[in-house]
Amino acid sequence: MEWLYGFTLFALLLSLFKSREKTYRSLRVALEKLLAILPSFTLMLIVVSLSLYLISDEIVVRYLGGDRILQSGLLGSLLGSITIMPGFVAFPLSALLVEKGVSYTAIAAFTTTLMLVGLMTLPVEAEYFGWKLSLTRNLVSFFICLSIALIMGFFYGELVL
Repeated sequence: MEWLYGFTLFALLLSLFKSREKTYRSLRVALEKLLAILPSFTLMLIVVSLSLYLISDEIVVRYLGGDRILQSGLLGSLLGSITIMPGFVAFPLSALLVEKGVSYTAIAAFTTTLMLVGLMTLPVEAEYFGWKLSLTRNLVSFFICLSIALIMGFFYGELVL
């Protein structure tokens, strides 16, 4: 990770050398965008933290971990399909869940459906693209997500042929 910081600093210095005006302007835009997402990011972190605090580790592991890999993967995919959460919150949350003992199959199902399937946003999508296309896209995406979760389960040794 340190090399990424070093590369970023190098690129920033190179940009400053090339054009101070453009660099300052882009830094200002980046800061404005950071400040714009900061309230929702902070709120989401608080909600996730409270949820993880209120729901015991045993409950999380019972439903999303343990020996019932296929069941936990299916539950993870259903939770991901109905949850609205930005990726920058979902991936750190997934890391916490893995630390608590949740299976990689369930995490893969959760994160992929979170990004690709949107049951809560389906009416808005259907308004723009029509119900047939929106339902087809969500259904195909759901099965792709399940396939990815199964493949991840095989790679991590949770599922055996």
